[in-house]
Amino acid sequence: MEAIEVPVLIVGGGGCGLSASVFCSDHGIAHLLVERHAGTSTIPKAHYHNQRTMEIFRQHGLDREVTEQAAPVETFGKVRWLTSLGGDRPLDARLIQELDGFGGGVSHERYAAAGPILPARLPQIRLEPILRRHAEQHNPGRILFGHELVAFSDEGDHVTAEVRDVETGEATRVMAQYVIAADGGRTVGPALGVRMHGLPEMRRITTVYFSADLSEWWREGAHMTHFLNPYKADLFSNLFEMGPTWGRECEEWVMHFHLTAGDPARLDEQSIVPRIREVLGLPSLDVTLHGVTSWTVQGLLADRYRKGRVLFAGDAAHRQPPTVGLGLNTGIQDVHNLVWKLAAVVTGRAPDRLLDTYETERRPVGEHNIDWAVSAASHNQAILGAIGLGPRTPPDRREQMFAKYFDPSPIGVAGRARAAEMFATARGGYQAHDVEIGYAYEEGAVVPDGGPPPPRVPLRDVHHPTTRPGHLLPHAWLEREGRRLSTHDLTGTAGFAMLTGPAGTPWCEAAAQVAEKLSIPITTARIGENAEFADVDGRWEAFRQITDEGAVLVRPDNHVAWRSTSGSEDPAGVLADAVARVLHHIR
Repeated sequence: MEAIEVPVLIVGGGGCGLSASVFCSDHGIAHLLVERHAGTSTIPKAHYHNQRTMEIFRQHGLDREVTEQAAPVETFGKVRWLTSLGGDRPLDARLIQELDGFGGGVSHERYAAAGPILPARLPQIRLEPILRRHAEQHNPGRILFGHELVAFSDEGDHVTAEVRDVETGEATRVMAQYVIAADGGRTVGPALGVRMHGLPEMRRITTVYFSADLSEWWREGAHMTHFLNPYKADLFSNLFEMGPTWGRECEEWVMHFHLTAGDPARLDEQSIVPRIREVLGLPSLDVTLHGVTSWTVQGLLADRYRKGRVLFAGDAAHRQPPTVGLGLNTGIQDVHNLVWKLAAVVTGRAPDRLLDTYETERRPVGEHNIDWAVSAASHNQAILGAIGLGPRTPPDRREQMFAKYFDPSPIGVAGRARAAEMFATARGGYQAHDVEIGYAYEEGAVVPDGGPPPPRVPLRDVHHPTTRPGHLLPHAWLEREGRRLSTHDLTGTAGFAMLTGPAGTPWCEAAAQVAEKLSIPITTARIGENAEFADVDGRWEAFRQITDEGAVLVRPDNHVAWRSTSGSEDPAGVLADAVARVLHHIR
């Protein structure tokens, strides 16, 4: 049996595992990835990549290829509720309501100011090949699709695993210092006794992937379109563009059917195409079916993110409803948090206990995101029920309620106005900017300074930037010698960054000393008037929360590790202590 030794074994080659591989390569961590399937996903799921994920892709050089294929936010900044696309009945092809969302419309200016890149839409069937290509280019011969993990054991100081080639049956023995379990929770977690707690079956959904020419009827600009049929409640569904062309000429689509238990259409492909036509109100539509899958909506959290030398990420750690689009985004952000810590540990710059901060930091985020998605899903249903257009409206009153909603009389106008205000509360799911980029680590690889957290609006649609330790570094455009860059560009992937005010030279000198002493790269940047970096539009000064003599230490994942609001009599000593605490050299 062939034997391989690597610092890190990644189990799972989906979006989360492939991202972990790219990040490992960029951090210089030798690794092996195994994925039991022969290729990347054939299901166009997880298509929304929020602003934080796109920032991460930008940091790792993935953004150009993603944005080349993806729909820009200008093409998906609406959420719509329609009765159908076509049809000649009085209530067909009617717009019930629409709401701005996901960085479009009223939220666009806030998103554009908050980061160097905007959200994008690209289904997993097109994202994963990009990630795989980058992973293979940077780690040739060590990205093994068609290989499954068949056995493993944690030996205390390493993990021993057996990997089998699915096609040939040939087995390979792998010895790794650590394992990233990004396998969706299918293999590694259950074998180690890691349990998922929460809501195991919220509802069943059938997802249909198909091609059709909807150009004659399609209303452009929607991230998702909800269909509420005035005549039949069981036609409730959602439709999404899947590209590769975006807008009116889109070729491929995904429709989610929210079906009751036992509904034969959930499993019977023969009845799916007629149902698509009925939902859309297009009885003669030419439909090419690519795939039908049924799945369970869950709200589950692993009871731990680390067990010994195994660390869990993505669906192996958390599973949430698709509402708010947090699933794959949270998984990619998991491994972004984890990999820089693994790099510090496997190179000897930090002790193993630094990896405990992965669970300390990320599990609360996973729990919050599950709760937020579950709440948003429930709220969406509550809105429809409150205005009498939901699936629970009695069949004998359904058409009457829809007709009343569209009534041109003053009563109808008032009803629609009240409904619009209710729909606006759904921004907690569709404009959840502060959920997407406002998560923070209250403890872990951070040094709290006692500063108060920023205000948070109840529906999380407004984000307040802050340099408080544990939070994402505020984005601001800087300029140096004619080159424009973001504050997020200062860390790169190699190490930390020290951002100071224009009088922060002592901190910059201290950073050079600490970097040499601890063998940790620390980029320094004095920002402001007469400093080497110009604050282009004053955004850094507005959000830095330090004096001209102060400093902010930023981790490789662009979260603030420590800050000093002013100068110090012993900057080198203070900074060395802070870095030691961040890397857990000091308990």
